[in-house]
Amino acid sequence: MNKIEHIGIAVKSLKNSNELFNKLFGKPHYKIEEVKSEGVNTSFFQVGENKIELLEATKNDSPIAKFIEKKGEGIHHIAFDVDDIVAEIERLKSEGFIVLNEKPKKGADNKLVAFLHPKSSNGVLIELCQEIK
Repeated sequence: MNKIEHIGIAVKSLKNSNELFNKLFGKPHYKIEEVKSEGVNTSFFQVGENKIELLEATKNDSPIAKFIEKKGEGIHHIAFDVDDIVAEIERLKSEGFIVLNEKPKKGADNKLVAFLHPKSSNGVLIELCQEIK
């Protein structure tokens, strides 16, 4: 793993949260993107070398909607940049981690993504990200 790629924050309202984080960071988001397969709208802020991803559910049965219903708004996941997501999935499986995606899928911000189950990583949902080239 190379670096923290972004921190994902589940929010009820992307509009309200964009306004809040705009004030917090002193600058607007640089991108809004829908990921239909996950039932989510995303908004990205660049903060130094790191990114913050806000996630708003677009469907009541989406993972973000379920997360907010259970835990409320807040940090949803930490994403790490990797060079070879397929190799990293295999490495982590061999180390005993529970991988939620056997094969990477297209995510937001031009990335291939895969997730590790929080049960295998001390309650933290981990996302692996590889830039699509």
